[in-house]
Amino acid sequence: MVHHTRTRVKICGVTTAHDAAAAVGAGADAVGVILAPSKRQVSLSDAERVLAAVPPLVCRVGVFVDADQAFVEDAVARLGLGMVQYSGSETPEACASAPAPVLKTVHVGTLFDSVALEPYRGFVAAILLDTLANGLQGGTGNTFAWQTVHELPEWAPMFVAGGLTSFNVGAAIRALRPFAVDVSSGVEERPGRKDHSKIDAFVAAVAAADAEVSRT
Repeated sequence: MVHHTRTRVKICGVTTAHDAAAAVGAGADAVGVILAPSKRQVSLSDAERVLAAVPPLVCRVGVFVDADQAFVEDAVARLGLGMVQYSGSETPEACASAPAPVLKTVHVGTLFDSVALEPYRGFVAAILLDTLANGLQGGTGNTFAWQTVHELPEWAPMFVAGGLTSFNVGAAIRALRPFAVDVSSGVEERPGRKDHSKIDAFVAAVAAADAEVSRT
């Protein structure tokens, strides 16, 4: 039996210091700001204000989509990013030359084969599985069929995203036993504004699922 450690929580698409502080207060392990075109995009100066509320022990993540390397380097330096999330079509080579550890997004459709992740082995710190949606790089608010993911590669920690809420995150944890879960729209009152009670409920649901898994 594989011992299940605590599932980490990343709260993404944060646009205000108030929401970042709420995520930290609830026990989030990582707070993400989106620096790519999105309803939740923030400028570097806004991101500085948001992440000022995030203490050193909580990982600061910047989300990029096929961004210019110089922009990524500037963002990492200015924001103190502990990780960069690449959510576009970045190559393994681009990941290898990133100025911080890379969380690489892989979009999951009706079929999933972990062999497709092999080129990234050794070039990324972790893999994020998100829902495939035509024309969207993330933030779809839709789950993917967890049952299509039969085997997660063991060479990188796995993050799971895509339509997670306090009501279904337990099922995702039981199905996939991921290293971390990633939520954005599932804890919002509207795009770019978090609902703090939903953040609390989400973190509590993760802890409850972990407790259940550890007993099995």
